[in-house]
Amino acid sequence: MSSPSDSWAVDLVAAPLPKNEEEVKTWLKRYRIDEVECLMSDIAGIARGKAMPAKKFADLKPSYLANSIFYQSITGDYVDIEGMEDQWMEKDIMLVPDIKTMRPLPWAKEPTVQVIHDLELLEGGPVETAPRNVLKRIMKLYEDQGWKAVVAPELEFYLTAMNKDPNDKLEAPIGRSGRQSISRQAYSMSAVDEYETIIDDIYDFAEAQGLEIDTIIQEGGAAQLEINLVHGDPLDLADQVFFFKRLIREAALRHNCYATFMAKPMDEQPGSAMHLHHSVIDTKTGDNIFSNQDGSETDLFRWFIGGQQHYSPAAMIFYAPYVNSYRRVAGGWSAPANVEWSNDNRTVGLRIPN
Repeated sequence: MSSPSDSWAVDLVAAPLPKNEEEVKTWLKRYRIDEVECLMSDIAGIARGKAMPAKKFADLKPSYLANSIFYQSITGDYVDIEGMEDQWMEKDIMLVPDIKTMRPLPWAKEPTVQVIHDLELLEGGPVETAPRNVLKRIMKLYEDQGWKAVVAPELEFYLTAMNKDPNDKLEAPIGRSGRQSISRQAYSMSAVDEYETIIDDIYDFAEAQGLEIDTIIQEGGAAQLEINLVHGDPLDLADQVFFFKRLIREAALRHNCYATFMAKPMDEQPGSAMHLHHSVIDTKTGDNIFSNQDGSETDLFRWFIGGQQHYSPAAMIFYAPYVNSYRRVAGGWSAPANVEWSNDNRTVGLRIPN
């Protein structure tokens, strides 16, 4: 693989991205960007959008997609939604670029950048069902309380050998030792080293995009890895997860294998999850509202946990939206099927770390 250190992307690693719309046209021309990918996430987290010449994007005019992108399932099938009689009209919605999300695509052959777009209605106002708009709405509720949420995602995924027939069972790829991983070796450094070249590309791609990795570990399954991201702003971290899933898949493809984030890709192996660390800061004092000065839990902490316990069953449609999701939860593979909470206890659904 040609790494970003000897490709066109090297010029962008240390380059300051445009700070505002006025700088975009000059920036695209200076770095000879050929194409811009205009992206948004559907409800399933799939990257959808369109590509256009950088010269056209520089005008920063809204582009358009059909609102039917929100009626698609993970398989691409369209579903009927009660009360949405006009869904088959496939009305246009506007894609409005968020320049702060601009990132290079170091795996592209020609200089290319991707930009996450917000979705707005033609008559004005946000598309309420767009995941990014939902998150913004929730963050505004925290802001109105004088709070700021802080999160840190952990992404679990499998590397698998290529299978041209999707009906074939997935298997672990051949590692650098020339052997196929079959056993579960959680936290094994040797297991991580088996796929060193892929991990190196993940690091290179992340650096080229200005994304920071906290740690990479071997998880419980054969060729199952976990990438932890640094704590930060929920919207920024949601965007980073969106970018990371794409770059991890691209890094795997460079080495003739796949990366899958499916909840339970193999019957005989543990499933994959995305754990999410939560804390909430008082914006005036900078204090964690979950902790008293002596380190004991506050009432707000207990109320927060109570809310998680009360609403998690209803939120399972988002936590575990597919049949495959429940193969992980029901299998007893380190996937707590409860809403209990405890300190430093991985058997509960809500774990309070040290």
